[in-house]
Amino acid sequence: GPSSAPVSPFTSSGSRRYKRRIDRCSVHEVLGVSDSTKDFQIKWHGSTLIVIPGGDIESMKWDLVEQAADVVMEPLEETDVPLVIFDLSAVDYFGSVFLSLMLRCHKAVKPKGGELVLCGASPMASELLQVTALDTLWAIYSTREEAIEALAG
Repeated sequence: GPSSAPVSPFTSSGSRRYKRRIDRCSVHEVLGVSDSTKDFQIKWHGSTLIVIPGGDIESMKWDLVEQAADVVMEPLEETDVPLVIFDLSAVDYFGSVFLSLMLRCHKAVKPKGGELVLCGASPMASELLQVTALDTLWAIYSTREEAIEALAG
């Protein structure tokens, strides 16, 4: 089990990330398309697509971003006005890999008059979104319920 000694968030996530890299599997498993939903869960709520990335999303390799975006976007091809919520509540920190994934999804959604919003961002994630000015691109809600309500409204 987890040791009781206090560890800085950086140490713990660092070691977890390293372990995760060793057990990388096939693309399909990484993207959570098969039985493994380690990196992504995708759910529908009515006509809204909810994307729930796992906590170690940032260890996803760059060359998988495009495929991950395709997997996320695939269900939306059928919808006229795609509505997407990225639920970040399981993610403490993310960087350029995950940001580029969300931007890719955003570019797929916008031309169709759709919306992409975020919810459940950690303080660190919120700060990153502010620094990159992406909080001006995406509405950020504290809970999934608020995000769903906002898109429905």
